[in-house]
Amino acid sequence: MFRRRFHWAFLALMVATFLIAVSALHAQTGNSANINGTVLDPSNAAIANATVKIHNPVSGLDRTTMTDASGAFTFSNVPFNPYHLDITAKGFDVYNQDVDVRSSVPVALKITLKVAGTSVNVTVEAKGGDLIENDPTFHTDVDRDLFKKLPLESQSSSLSSLVTLVTPGVSADSNGLFHGLGDHAENSFSVDGQPITDQQSKVFSNQIPLEAVQSMEVISGAPPANYGGKTSLVIDVTTRSGMGVTSPHGDVTASYSSFGTPSAGFNFLFGGAKWGNFISVSGLDSGRFLDGPEFTVMHDKGNEQNVFDRVDFQLTKADTLHLNLGYTRSWFQTPNSFDNLNTGVTVPVGSAFAGQAVPATDQRSRIGTFNVAPVWTHIINDNTVFTLGAFARRDQYNYYPSKDPFADLGPANLQRESIGQVRFLTNTGVRSDLAYVKGIHNIKIGATYEQTFLTENDRLGIVDSTLNAPCLDDSGAAVAGFTNPNQCAAAELQPNVAENPNSRYLTRCCYRSI
Repeated sequence: MFRRRFHWAFLALMVATFLIAVSALHAQTGNSANINGTVLDPSNAAIANATVKIHNPVSGLDRTTMTDASGAFTFSNVPFNPYHLDITAKGFDVYNQDVDVRSSVPVALKITLKVAGTSVNVTVEAKGGDLIENDPTFHTDVDRDLFKKLPLESQSSSLSSLVTLVTPGVSADSNGLFHGLGDHAENSFSVDGQPITDQQSKVFSNQIPLEAVQSMEVISGAPPANYGGKTSLVIDVTTRSGMGVTSPHGDVTASYSSFGTPSAGFNFLFGGAKWGNFISVSGLDSGRFLDGPEFTVMHDKGNEQNVFDRVDFQLTKADTLHLNLGYTRSWFQTPNSFDNLNTGVTVPVGSAFAGQAVPATDQRSRIGTFNVAPVWTHIINDNTVFTLGAFARRDQYNYYPSKDPFADLGPANLQRESIGQVRFLTNTGVRSDLAYVKGIHNIKIGATYEQTFLTENDRLGIVDSTLNAPCLDDSGAAVAGFTNPNQCAAAELQPNVAENPNSRYLTRCCYRSI
């Protein structure tokens, strides 16, 4: 009890300290930035209602906005990548420029359009350059406009399914696991700069819903140093933001698929020039939640519910506060094999229920994942940005044994105990970095402190009355009714001790890893 209180006290202190620090003080996070600009005519007068578009043909990102009365425009929450920028305005020539977003330092542009008809230039260029980046890491860029068109293998682990489909060198495994370059233990996520290094399989933890993802960069092999200790695969995720969305909009979806799998959800974006909110709520139910061990689906029902909310506030021209909140709950049955049906298995001799048929195994699990991650971004000057963030992510895993304990008995070569568990895994931390961009130079320094709290409460019940029985018969089978190996000789039985070569039950009991 003291440890749990300490966990929550530490979390409350960390979040309170962060909020007090920023209360005394352009939406961007650790893996995105703003593109700001002003569009002028040759006399330096502002051009209003000009159409401004950015586009990346590789990732699929495509956004359009209009200049205001002062000729200004802003693209918020733009993931790191190169982009084509196109500007069109009535009475002026079309303007084109390439813009490279390399850090959280905002990109500031001042653009002057030429009056239409003043000159005619014809330029013929190859489009192969669209596919070339100067980034030295091996990576794959995917934006929402591209991946929302892909048919995913699993709705309950949609992010894992997306990574497997779009990334070379990644192989899929059961229940949402994937192997980057062959090692699933070396995969990690970075969600708006927050490191998530726990395994993201459906049977370990809950993932961020795909509806909340705007763009992602999947880095393979040798990720940059700022991503920490995982070396196989890093999934750098940028979430969706409502910053600058002056006309609220969203989506409502519903579907029904095989194995009795209905799903539904909605997402909503709204905001203004200095604030924004994105919220996503979704859920599903399935008759085949996990990947079962048999071709026949048995005891495999499950459901999942997701809530994600991202809030952005521009406190001053130089200061922005961004907050991610999320909760996911999943409940699912442990799939049965034909052995787990316990056909023909009876309660062994020595129990008051001896001879009764053992029902099919009915083991279940429930996982609740809560996440809070505030970030403060401060623009020091046109070339330098400071970022300070905190995060706390908690998984509560409940593993439930069968309602009838004898259902966990199983055949003699399988489980002979009924086991339950409650596990709390809490990851908390503080991170900060300083990014500097000047011309072709790009420097980033930072530090991250993380603390992991793990609490486990295991329950074990022996449901086989003959397990580790003191006496064995001539065939080596356990004989009930004895309490001490010294009683065996008088009954012409063998003592179940380590010196006896037939002592199989002792070994199973005392050296079994649980």
